[in-house]
Amino acid sequence: MRLRRLAASAVLILSQFGAAAAQESQIKDWPTRYITAIVPFGAGNSVDIVGRLLVGRMSELLGQQIIVENIGGAGGTTGTLRAVRAAPDGYTIVVGGVDTIAQSQSLLEKPPYNAATDLIPIVLAVELPLVLVGRNSLPPSNLKELIAYMKANQDKMQFGSSGVGGATHLACAQIMRAVGVTLAHVPYRGAAAGIQDLISGNLDFYCPVAAGALPHIEAKAIKFFGVLTDQRSPLLPHLPTAAEQGLPGIQGNYWLGIFAPAGIPEPIAAKLTQAALAALETPAVESRLREVGAAIVAPERRTPAYLKTYIPEEIANWARIIKDSGVEPR
Repeated sequence: MRLRRLAASAVLILSQFGAAAAQESQIKDWPTRYITAIVPFGAGNSVDIVGRLLVGRMSELLGQQIIVENIGGAGGTTGTLRAVRAAPDGYTIVVGGVDTIAQSQSLLEKPPYNAATDLIPIVLAVELPLVLVGRNSLPPSNLKELIAYMKANQDKMQFGSSGVGGATHLACAQIMRAVGVTLAHVPYRGAAAGIQDLISGNLDFYCPVAAGALPHIEAKAIKFFGVLTDQRSPLLPHLPTAAEQGLPGIQGNYWLGIFAPAGIPEPIAAKLTQAALAALETPAVESRLREVGAAIVAPERRTPAYLKTYIPEEIANWARIIKDSGVEPR
């Protein structure tokens, strides 16, 4: 009996050792199959374009295919939640932005995930400035005149966004709060539809990401009123900010990064970060990102260590902005 017990114990120890060895091998050899990168919005928007540029180069560096899966819905939280619930094995990552990571935590009465603890930061990649644009038939020609026009016509005007509580909605809400007006809100399922209505003259103004609006601004299909950042964007140095036109304090900078489910093995997270950083330093990627209006963040801000402190700060920052803007949680 004693020999049987000893034999059973030996088998158990060997099986545990074998499992540990297998797990160590899986981590060491990772990746051995394709990786899924979730983009929590529809195909073709700025998040999708930037995400595909970044993970496309990461795929080359890692030597495995990265398949982009667009999962839209609920302001980006549906796709992000899918990533949160995925196995923490390095085979699922998600493109996260200021809306899905920071703003969602205050916009929803019961957020489906805790962005600060349910996801592991891999890299902070780029920032995309938002801009204030209007239909061509609006009488104002600059921001000062637009503010006066808003005050005189607030019962007749309407603004658009890519969804209730999204980054474009909050940017416009901040402007209205600062000006002291209340205008009708028309939410769209994406930026493209809103800009198209702006071009058609069915919408008064909009606060989209610059990348989507710039071609229409340059074609003079819509009016430009200001970049919604504290300082001029290095990508748009010829365009004035709202702050320098007398409307300071509007925060309209859309940042994007890559995240993974909490619990991912540290060596795998490190490999993902290494690939992401190398992708951002690839001249062809950097050039293409500039073309779509995305500015790569400074090297010291790209790291997971920076993101771990930045995310809680951004969650608190947007909680205050959302409260001050009068946007009710849903």
